[in-house]
Amino acid sequence: MKILVTGAAGFLGSHLVARLVNNGHEVIGIDDLSTGMIENVKNHPRFKFIKHDVRDFDVPAVDFIYNLASPASPIHYQSNPVKTFETNILGIIRMLQAAKDQKIKIIQASTSEVYGDPLVSPQVESYWGNVNPIGLRACYDEGKRASETISFDYLRQFGVDVRIVRIFNTYGPNMAIGDGRVVSNFIVQALNNQEITVYGNGDQTRSLCFASDLIEALICIMELKENPKTPINVGNPNEIKVIDLARKIVFLTQSNSVISHQKLPEDDPQQRKPDISLAKKLLHWEPKINLDDGLRLTVDYFKQELSK
Repeated sequence: MKILVTGAAGFLGSHLVARLVNNGHEVIGIDDLSTGMIENVKNHPRFKFIKHDVRDFDVPAVDFIYNLASPASPIHYQSNPVKTFETNILGIIRMLQAAKDQKIKIIQASTSEVYGDPLVSPQVESYWGNVNPIGLRACYDEGKRASETISFDYLRQFGVDVRIVRIFNTYGPNMAIGDGRVVSNFIVQALNNQEITVYGNGDQTRSLCFASDLIEALICIMELKENPKTPINVGNPNEIKVIDLARKIVFLTQSNSVISHQKLPEDDPQQRKPDISLAKKLLHWEPKINLDDGLRLTVDYFKQELSK
């Protein structure tokens, strides 16, 4: 197939492009490189890269769309909240209109952030969440929630085959050194023997999924014959406290870093744990890479990046 991937030079987009090309598809990747890195995508006869903003991109004739365009770490999406919100809203509208006109399928990358600071754990797809609509994180949280709304409106009103995946914390190679996410922060600080900055007391939890596992789920959703007509959680249900993650990374990197505690950011969620029963049932998918193995691969990647 000829497949369009928006956000192609980002962390997850670049892994998806590589997988699709390896599977024999022709891929068009677009990215404005505001947070993505051109180094993440390699030249290939079946891959064409276009530097462009998803907000005003004219979609060419394709067979399938993956819409991944959006900054995904707080340090990036809070630096330009208006653009973040517009990217999520205007971007998905352009993609949905193209899917409607061309009568093709589309996957919208949503996020566990739609659950906000959850009062229910594990988070199941039927949970409506606990989001502050005017907080510092709202440009991303509400942008993704609104993108789900318009996606389902296009599904119901126009019959567009749009599928929504709610992505939980994911990590692995191709993460940016300064992107502000917990795994990359801790690894870079540890490799540089800097203080490991833990926000709050570190008792908040995250459920970390390795990139290759997440990409496998995105492929499974693409290949699903029937539209599930529900968002699908994709992530690793094994929780770890942030403080324990910091200690684990210090150990794996054999770092001399010490852990320091800083003020907890506004609206920082205290818990992340996906219920992946639906993914198991519909996609026959669950993560395979354990945390220690995934972290070692990610540490090796950052060692190479820091040595450049």
